[in-house]
Amino acid sequence: MTTAKISRRHFSSSLTKSLAAALLLPDRSNRLTATPNSPGFASPAGPIRIDFNENPYGPSPKARAAIESSPKAANRYPDRAADELKAVLAKKHNVTPENIVLGCGSSEILKATDAAFLTPEQNLVAPEPTFEAVLQYARIGQTAGITIPLDAEHRHNLPRMAAACTSKTGIVYVCNPNNPTGTIVTREEMAEFVQKVSPATLILVDEAYFEFAGDPRYGTATELIAAHPNVVVARTFSKIYGMAGLRLGYGIGEKRTIGRIASHLVQDGANAAVLSAALASLDDMENLAITKQKITATRKWLCAELAKDNRSFIPSDANFLMIDVGTDTQPVIDQFRERSILVGRRFPSMPTYLRVTIGTQPEIEAFYSALRQIVPASAAKAA
Repeated sequence: MTTAKISRRHFSSSLTKSLAAALLLPDRSNRLTATPNSPGFASPAGPIRIDFNENPYGPSPKARAAIESSPKAANRYPDRAADELKAVLAKKHNVTPENIVLGCGSSEILKATDAAFLTPEQNLVAPEPTFEAVLQYARIGQTAGITIPLDAEHRHNLPRMAAACTSKTGIVYVCNPNNPTGTIVTREEMAEFVQKVSPATLILVDEAYFEFAGDPRYGTATELIAAHPNVVVARTFSKIYGMAGLRLGYGIGEKRTIGRIASHLVQDGANAAVLSAALASLDDMENLAITKQKITATRKWLCAELAKDNRSFIPSDANFLMIDVGTDTQPVIDQFRERSILVGRRFPSMPTYLRVTIGTQPEIEAFYSALRQIVPASAAKAA
């Protein structure tokens, strides 16, 4: 089976009507009619895709309506819409529009930040494992990457990361909640961390999964920008807003820092359809709350089933979960694929952990039924 992958690193500067229609997928919450008990199972709607931390419910109804009407403005550059979105985001984060930069997904924000603040003579410090894009972009720029293993609780080892930062460190990267573990850095830990890092080092905080976090100790690093102009926060519309295929992210930071990042972005790279959808999404907080409730409830259900079977997993504050299957994950991933279920890739530093995106309730029930066949609980415990 060949399955197309939606990459966070590729961008189309125009959205045709046919692409818009393809992105307006229906709610998949009731699409499954059977449990995948055999390798030949396939849903009429295609494979179960719980591999890229996507939102299975898609954009809000208001965003869908905005996408459908966007071709009316397709002949005009969307500068005004971009300015309007910056103003709305600035109000949301209690900053000015000059503190906001838009990009093609948060991936472009990470790439432009690397380009603006790294040289071949510098290094980048990051946890391991984490979202790999920022390290890949650094390697392209011939900048060395220094990775610090997570601690025993699969969380950022901030003391070691701070200690690794020297006068040659251009950027230190914090992914919060972290991908792929779903673990968080608390508000207090982040505040202490920024005090230990030199003001000459940029602290890049990736909050792609911010909206999913429910731990009361969690907080956004945007609260630190006023006192620490070396802090930049990256956000995205790909996750909770369900627009991974539309590509829009943004950065928040001190005005001069944002200006440096913006100078490395594609000129006139904004997209009329996605800007309209983003504005509509920000005007639909009720849908965001409903989406979060659905995903959180399904994640809790899965955690309860795992605990019932005495399986090991990492508690998550994101829309995905890491499950210890007790053996190398690659054969397990392959067996899921045979059952038309796509799960996350193998992580070399955590080879026995399987990353599973929280899909709809029926999708996750089908996944867990297959997991019980592929890796029985007794086998996982024995390993």
